[in-house]
Amino acid sequence: MTLRWEAFLDHVKERGEYGSRHEAERAARVVLALLGAHLLGEVRAQLAAHLPEGFALILLNPLQSAEPLPPERFLRATAAWIDGATEQTVAWDVSAVLSTVADAVDDDLLKQILLQLPAGYDLLFGRPQPI
Repeated sequence: MTLRWEAFLDHVKERGEYGSRHEAERAARVVLALLGAHLLGEVRAQLAAHLPEGFALILLNPLQSAEPLPPERFLRATAAWIDGATEQTVAWDVSAVLSTVADAVDDDLLKQILLQLPAGYDLLFGRPQPI
């Protein structure tokens, strides 16, 4: 099921405790652009199909990354793109967006997404995996 733009932003806004949809949208745009650089092929296309069109386009036209970033570096990269973000606040931003993404997809797709990412992203998606 594809979430509507407003519903997606409302989830991110609530989870991130943002004061406005604008703040939630800013975080979602950056996180999805960076996430898109880490996902390949069919998995990225399947995830995009579950997102509102504007966010799907961001995911499908990602920022460039030479290699998949471990979660800690993903957080630092995200902080560099969000004005006023710190290494402390960016974990909140990333988790607000990625947990909303996790809720929008089924377990099989989430597993495929996590298989393409370095270890530790399961926590950012709010879905800790058994070791």
